[in-house]
Amino acid sequence: MSLKLVQDLMVTQVITISPFSSLREALSLMKKHNIKSLVVDRQNEHDAYGLITYTNVLKTIIAEEGDIDLINVYDVCVKPAITVSPKLAVKHAAAMMSQHRLKRLLVTSDNQLVGLLAMDDLVSDILSLIE
Repeated sequence: MSLKLVQDLMVTQVITISPFSSLREALSLMKKHNIKSLVVDRQNEHDAYGLITYTNVLKTIIAEEGDIDLINVYDVCVKPAITVSPKLAVKHAAAMMSQHRLKRLLVTSDNQLVGLLAMDDLVSDILSLIE
Protein backbone atom coordinates (compact mmCIF):
# COMPACT_ATOMS: atom_id res chain seq x y z
CA MET A 1 0.00 0.00 0.00
CA SER A 2 1.48 3.34 -1.02
CA LEU A 3 1.78 6.32 1.26
CA LYS A 4 -1.34 8.48 1.04
CA LEU A 5 -1.06 12.23 1.23
CA VAL A 6 -3.65 14.76 2.32
CA GLN A 7 -3.99 15.89 -1.31
CA ASP A 8 -5.16 12.37 -2.23
CA LEU A 9 -8.20 12.55 0.07
CA MET A 10 -9.01 16.24 0.48
CA VAL A 11 -12.04 17.91 -1.05
CA THR A 12 -11.08 20.78 -3.34
CA GLN A 13 -14.56 22.24 -3.86
CA VAL A 14 -14.66 24.19 -0.59
CA ILE A 15 -17.52 26.57 0.14
CA THR A 16 -16.42 29.82 1.79
CA ILE A 17 -18.32 32.62 3.52
CA SER A 18 -17.54 36.17 4.55
CA PRO A 19 -16.88 36.70 8.27
CA PHE A 20 -19.47 39.50 8.13
CA SER A 21 -22.30 37.25 6.91
CA SER A 22 -25.12 36.43 9.34
CA LEU A 23 -25.63 32.97 10.81
CA ARG A 24 -28.81 32.74 8.72
CA GLU A 25 -26.70 33.16 5.55
CA ALA A 26 -24.23 30.54 6.80
CA LEU A 27 -27.00 28.04 7.54
CA SER A 28 -28.60 28.73 4.18
CA LEU A 29 -25.30 28.00 2.38
CA MET A 30 -24.80 24.80 4.39
CA LYS A 31 -28.32 23.65 3.56
CA LYS A 32 -27.97 24.57 -0.13
CA HIS A 33 -24.74 22.58 -0.51
CA ASN A 34 -25.69 19.82 1.96
CA ILE A 35 -22.56 20.35 4.07
CA LYS A 36 -21.83 20.70 7.77
CA SER A 37 -19.16 23.40 7.69
CA LEU A 38 -17.96 26.47 5.84
CA VAL A 39 -14.52 28.02 5.55
CA VAL A 40 -14.53 31.62 6.73
CA ASP A 41 -12.67 33.88 4.29
CA ARG A 42 -9.59 35.82 5.28
CA GLN A 43 -9.89 39.58 5.38
CA ASN A 44 -6.45 40.07 3.83
CA GLU A 45 -3.52 37.97 2.63
CA HIS A 46 -1.91 37.89 6.08
CA ASP A 47 -5.10 36.88 7.91
CA ALA A 48 -6.00 33.34 8.93
CA TYR A 49 -8.90 31.28 7.64
CA GLY A 50 -11.69 30.36 10.01
CA LEU A 51 -14.13 27.48 10.17
CA ILE A 52 -17.78 27.48 11.12
CA THR A 53 -19.67 24.25 11.74
CA TYR A 54 -23.17 23.15 12.69
CA THR A 55 -21.83 22.61 16.21
CA ASN A 56 -20.66 26.24 16.52
CA VAL A 57 -24.01 27.48 15.27
CA LEU A 58 -26.07 25.21 17.52
CA LYS A 59 -24.11 26.18 20.62
CA THR A 60 -24.71 29.85 19.85
CA ILE A 61 -28.37 29.57 18.97
CA ILE A 62 -29.48 27.09 21.62
CA ALA A 63 -27.07 27.48 24.54
CA GLU A 64 -26.75 31.25 24.29
CA GLU A 65 -30.19 31.89 22.79
CA GLY A 66 -28.61 33.82 19.94
CA ASP A 67 -30.49 35.34 17.00
CA ILE A 68 -29.35 33.98 13.61
CA ASP A 69 -30.07 37.33 11.96
CA LEU A 70 -28.11 39.44 14.45
CA ILE A 71 -25.02 37.30 14.98
CA ASN A 72 -22.23 37.34 12.42
CA VAL A 73 -20.12 34.39 11.33
CA TYR A 74 -16.98 35.91 12.88
CA ASP A 75 -18.67 35.89 16.32
CA VAL A 76 -19.08 32.11 16.16
CA CYS A 77 -16.32 30.68 13.96
CA VAL A 78 -13.09 29.08 15.09
CA LYS A 79 -10.21 31.24 13.95
CA PRO A 80 -7.50 30.50 13.15
CA ALA A 81 -8.56 27.11 11.84
CA ILE A 82 -5.90 24.43 12.00
CA THR A 83 -4.28 23.91 8.61
CA VAL A 84 -2.08 21.27 7.04
CA SER A 85 -0.10 20.98 3.83
CA PRO A 86 -1.47 18.94 0.93
CA LYS A 87 1.88 17.07 0.98
CA LEU A 88 1.46 15.88 4.58
CA ALA A 89 1.05 12.11 5.05
CA VAL A 90 -2.56 11.24 5.87
CA LYS A 91 -1.43 9.33 8.97
CA HIS A 92 -0.07 12.56 10.48
CA ALA A 93 -3.24 14.47 9.64
CA ALA A 94 -5.30 11.68 11.23
CA ALA A 95 -3.12 11.77 14.36
CA MET A 96 -3.56 15.54 14.59
CA MET A 97 -7.33 15.21 14.22
CA SER A 98 -7.43 12.53 16.91
CA GLN A 99 -5.18 14.38 19.37
CA HIS A 100 -7.05 17.68 19.05
CA ARG A 101 -10.52 16.14 18.63
CA LEU A 102 -11.02 17.77 15.24
CA LYS A 103 -13.36 16.63 12.49
CA ARG A 104 -11.93 18.93 9.82
CA LEU A 105 -8.59 20.41 8.79
CA LEU A 106 -8.11 23.14 6.24
CA VAL A 107 -5.53 22.41 3.58
CA THR A 108 -3.37 25.35 2.55
CA SER A 109 -0.40 25.91 0.31
CA ASP A 110 1.52 29.18 0.75
CA ASN A 111 -1.31 30.38 3.02
CA GLN A 112 -3.84 29.89 0.20
CA LEU A 113 -6.80 27.59 0.73
CA VAL A 114 -6.59 24.54 -1.55
CA GLY A 115 -8.92 22.09 0.17
CA LEU A 116 -10.56 20.60 3.22
CA LEU A 117 -9.89 17.25 4.85
CA ALA A 118 -12.76 15.85 6.90
CA MET A 119 -12.79 12.83 9.16
CA ASP A 120 -15.52 11.43 6.88
CA ASP A 121 -12.98 11.45 4.01
CA LEU A 122 -10.55 9.39 6.09
CA VAL A 123 -13.21 6.90 7.16
CA SER A 124 -14.51 6.55 3.58
CA ASP A 125 -10.99 5.75 2.41
CA ILE A 126 -10.57 3.09 5.08
CA LEU A 127 -13.98 1.59 4.30
CA SER A 128 -13.09 1.43 0.61
CA LEU A 129 -10.39 -1.10 1.52
CA ILE A 130 -13.00 -3.44 2.98
CA GLU A 131 -15.05 -5.55 0.62
